[in-house]
Formats: sequence, structure tokens, C-alpha cells
Amino acid sequence: MTTRLIYLTPVVLAALLLTGCGGADGPDDDGAASPPTSAGQVEADATAMPPWPAPVDDVPARVEAAGLDLGPMGTAEHYHPRLEIIIGGKPVQLPANIGVDPSTGAMSAVHTHETDGTIHIEADTVGEVFTLGQLFTQWGVQLTSTQIGGVKAEPGEKVVVTSNGTQVPGDPRELRLEPEQVIVLRLP
Repeated sequence: MTTRLIYLTPVVLAALLLTGCGGADGPDDDGAASPPTSAGQVEADATAMPPWPAPVDDVPARVEAAGLDLGPMGTAEHYHPRLEIIIGGKPVQLPANIGVDPSTGAMSAVHTHETDGTIHIEADTVGEVFTLGQLFTQWGVQLTSTQIGGVKAEPGEKVVVTSNGTQVPGDPRELRLEPEQVIVLRLP
């Protein structure tokens, strides 16, 4: 039996690797698309189940898709709503560093630092409106009235949203973030 050695140049090897992986800008091995989309939304992996980590790639694009920017933190308004997510009766932890670019440390006006559910709002002008959808866009987790990430409501069920104990109808992405607010997202 004869063994043949094949020598590949770095260029040929790189081309083979990129072809086999779908290319640098193509889908991942699981077929999921890259996060930013031209529609101003960050595409979430709709099949991802909790827990959902904070993204470490494409943070500037995610922040921009949320209608925010990275930069020095504003001091005109600074407040801390709190978010609790409960799926199937079990809490899902909000990760630290949503809206924080790990390569520069720059943050958007809507971000997290800890895993305790605290959302930090640090705006550079008074009266800016921030929404729960902006946080979820930066996080890359799908949020609709019937879905959180890859967890979908059963037929006839919806995501129950409360703000300071009062149920809030409509699109949970549109919920305005306010000082001293406690938001609960519950999916049976």
C-alpha cells in the first residue's frame, strides 16, 4: 500500500476552509444567519433556548440596529429598570454586558453590567425614550407577544408582560423603560 502526501499552499488551504465553512460572511455551521439585518433589526437565532449569553460579536451593529450608538455614557438621565424573565415557571438570567462592546468598553445608553436583571439607562439628553425592544435587539434574542428566544407560546397563549405589577397589552418590544420600573416577562 502506497501513501501519498498532498501539499497545499496556504492560499489553497484557506480557500478550502472558507468553502467548507460557508465563507467568512455566510451562515454558520448550523445555518444561522449573521446578526445584523438591513431592516434595522438584529436577527436572533429563533431556535436558541435559554440561557442566552450577551453577544460578544457585532456589538456595534447590534447597537445601531436598536437605534442607539456606542459612546461615552450620558449623564442627563440615569435610571435603572429591572427585568425578570420567567419561562415555564423558572427564572432566566439576564446576562451582564448587553450593549457593551467588549473590544472597546464603549456602551450604548441601554445596557447591563450585572446578571441581576438591572437595565442601566444612561442618556445624554433628558426625555429620550428607550424601549424593551432596544435591549432585546442588542441582546439578539427574539421577543414577540408569543415568543422569547426559541421558546414559543402554545396555541392560545401569549407572553404575559407586567410593569410594576400591572399587565401590559400589546407588543412587548414597545414597552417604554422607566425609572424604578420592574418588568416581568412570563411565558407559561
